[in-house]
Amino acid sequence: MNLSPSAGGGGGCLPDQPASPEVSEEHKCLNSELWHACAGPLVSLPVVGSRVLYFPQGHSEQVSASTNKEMESQIPNYPNLPPQLICQLHNATMHADAETDEVYAQMTLQPLSPQELKDPFLPAELGCASKQPTNYFCKTLTASDTSTHGGFSVPRRAAEKVFPPLDFTQQPPVQELVAKDLHGNEWKFRHIFRGQPKRHLLTTGWSVFISAKRLVAGDSVLFIWNDNNQLLLGIRRANRPQTVMPSSVLSSDSMHIGLLAAAAHAASTNSRFTIFYNPRASPTEFVIPLAKYVKAVYHTRISVGMRFRMLFETEESSVRRYMGTITGISDLDPVHWQNSHWRSVKVGWDESTAGERQPRVSLWEIEPLTTYPMFPIIQLWWTWYKSLDAAKGGYFPTWSAT
Repeated sequence: MNLSPSAGGGGGCLPDQPASPEVSEEHKCLNSELWHACAGPLVSLPVVGSRVLYFPQGHSEQVSASTNKEMESQIPNYPNLPPQLICQLHNATMHADAETDEVYAQMTLQPLSPQELKDPFLPAELGCASKQPTNYFCKTLTASDTSTHGGFSVPRRAAEKVFPPLDFTQQPPVQELVAKDLHGNEWKFRHIFRGQPKRHLLTTGWSVFISAKRLVAGDSVLFIWNDNNQLLLGIRRANRPQTVMPSSVLSSDSMHIGLLAAAAHAASTNSRFTIFYNPRASPTEFVIPLAKYVKAVYHTRISVGMRFRMLFETEESSVRRYMGTITGISDLDPVHWQNSHWRSVKVGWDESTAGERQPRVSLWEIEPLTTYPMFPIIQLWWTWYKSLDAAKGGYFPTWSAT
């Protein structure tokens, strides 16, 4: 198995991902830093060339979330499709919808044979640097921010951190900002420091941007100042109820059947297949690094009653750990996805943080508060290697947490 080394640089395709002619012509090779910022602070696409786990059950959840319609019970079963499919990630490109700026990724996966699964992990598979920007700010728009007669009020610390410094010898201090969006379009804004009390505002050019992007209160905008001294601009739309889908769009059931049939065919023939991942619509990532899975399943020991914490995205694109207790361990859907590790952990959230959090999570999403001695990487790989010998057809054995 070949694994590409990590690539540096600010924009473009995913690391060491050559852009195909089709991608180049469509200008789909987007700035990685801005794409990940728009995707969310917890999103990080796997390294191209690495081994990953694909969960068709999680993929179906994305369809349900996108169409606001659960999978129907009459959708056929695919006996040769395991609940988790071990693949190599051959290709991954980042995209953004031309009309809505909604970000998504296209990935090409290929199921691996049992022999290929026994290859030891390479360094690049055991972790890579975060793709999230460091010098940026995100703000949820208020009604005043989206008024065509007003401007955008920028928090003082954010303006001082991300925007070029104003010349305070001028009265009032003012400058022109030029920011690029995901599609490479330039937007010009007048940045001024004025008012009582004084505050940072984007005035001229802001209403044009708001109107063009059709932004409303509750949506978010983010600005990044990158290592190339460029100002980048992205948006995140608030979740809204789905409107009636046009008749030309595939039905939810057809989409479920299509993704399951494609994955089942790939599993039986070891052929490549393509999936689309929408990080803002999908409840959680359904393609995860194999090393991350192995570490969670074969190193982490959990039991009912154990306390844990889990990262969640909060407003203004920050993250926060929330606490909870494990209340059970079982299959989410024992009829269609027996012995699946997808959301196999039942949890109860602390009352003060419960909100709308999921009652089930996956083992690799949580951090148990009880710690055990760490396995060396070589032992971790050996545990994984031996488990494959015990697995029927090269897939994972059943497991129980103790």
